[in-house]
Amino acid sequence: MDGLAILGGGKIGEALLSGLLRGQRTPADIVVSEQHPERATYLRDTYGVQTLGVAAAVDAARTLVLAVKPQDIDALLSELRPVVAAQHVVVSVAAGITTEHIEARLADGVPVVRCMPNTPALVDQAMTAVSAGAHATEEHLATAESLLAAVGRVVRVPESQLDAVTALSGSGPAYFFFLVEAMIDAGILLGLPRALAAELIVQTAIGSAVMLRDSGEHPVQLREAVTSPGGTTIAAIRELEVHGVRAALLAAIEAACIRSRELGAGQTPDKSGITGQNRRS
Repeated sequence: MDGLAILGGGKIGEALLSGLLRGQRTPADIVVSEQHPERATYLRDTYGVQTLGVAAAVDAARTLVLAVKPQDIDALLSELRPVVAAQHVVVSVAAGITTEHIEARLADGVPVVRCMPNTPALVDQAMTAVSAGAHATEEHLATAESLLAAVGRVVRVPESQLDAVTALSGSGPAYFFFLVEAMIDAGILLGLPRALAAELIVQTAIGSAVMLRDSGEHPVQLREAVTSPGGTTIAAIRELEVHGVRAALLAAIEAACIRSRELGAGQTPDKSGITGQNRRS
């Protein structure tokens, strides 16, 4: 029972699966449980892994990755309660769901580690934060770190900070994609072909990210190095400030953090998609 079971074969489950298989794991090391038959067939045919029911997957593995949507976590935990014991390690990547919530729905003493990876796991560039539950030891944390390190970088944080991590890096790729989309549209507006605009912006994004990572300089210093007095860049920065882009980003990330807390509290959106503190009259 030394294997790995990924319970939930959606986007993040597949991202972890594909990354692990690009690393040191083989299809024989991993089983997947996915309730939708067509999706299970796709994962089996694409990655060569065995797809099983929840109980059979638990029986085949020691480390269990909970990779379902937050609104589906309680149904999965109900299935897990009779079959998961203290010798298992439960690694949850469900956004907003606390270790306390999971522990309360499993047998006493089951170790739980909460993780927040992001979708660049698909290209082995994930950023993951991990936090230990009440019964998780250093060994259990190391197991989770080793698992997630196969698809990117891993840091440990107090669980109290994980909603902020979810808002910042968990949802973060979407913010970058949104900005890149807008910049490509700007290139088209200025008369560039779409393919050329996309190539220019994507490579600019990659180069800028590498500079941020490797230079050790603050983003302000790097931005100022591009910003000449009276030049094109300062004219653009002024417009960004006039239109409140910085404030909008702060508000957006705060809203994501609030939503992560709501998910942990079991709140679901109404038909308009608005819930809790996000609701406005």
